[in-house]
Amino acid sequence: MTKIGIICGSLRKNALSGAAARAAVGLMPDGVQPVTLPSFGDLPIYNQDIQDQGMPDTVNAYAEAVAAVDAVLFVTPEYNWSVPGGLKNAIDWLSRLSPHPLDGKPAAIWSVSPGLLGGARVHEGLRHVLHSQGMIIMAKPEVQIAGAKGKLDVDLGTVTQDDTRAFLASHLSTFAQFCAGRS
Repeated sequence: MTKIGIICGSLRKNALSGAAARAAVGLMPDGVQPVTLPSFGDLPIYNQDIQDQGMPDTVNAYAEAVAAVDAVLFVTPEYNWSVPGGLKNAIDWLSRLSPHPLDGKPAAIWSVSPGLLGGARVHEGLRHVLHSQGMIIMAKPEVQIAGAKGKLDVDLGTVTQDDTRAFLASHLSTFAQFCAGRS
């Protein structure tokens, strides 16, 4: 059974991307085990001086969780037309480990925004970062959940719009097939 880890790119308690990440768990196809990966909020800001003193326990614990999955779904907002700083920081820490917990893993991206573009600009920047980590990215179909306030229930972590729910479930089925083709 393929284990797909879900990383939420926001640290905000009531984040729209958090609601979409929780909804993804219930939309996974048969044969896939969704794994909600822990928040990266406890990781220190990457600093070589900290690493030189020994890898922090929080980084090692986060890396173990990521290493235990077969693929990763990134569900993230767009901050200032780019990758949220906390998410980039988590990837920066993971990149310093050997074996590298992201290397060779399939990845997909969902961007989530209350705006009309649905966080579309985060895709390019995040893909560049993930390519640098040796991840195999399923680039199409892209998922941008625009107008997310009208499509997601933040309290329940569900998709409230039928068309959006069907599209996301279809995307996850395609991603599961993409992952299976790489094992």
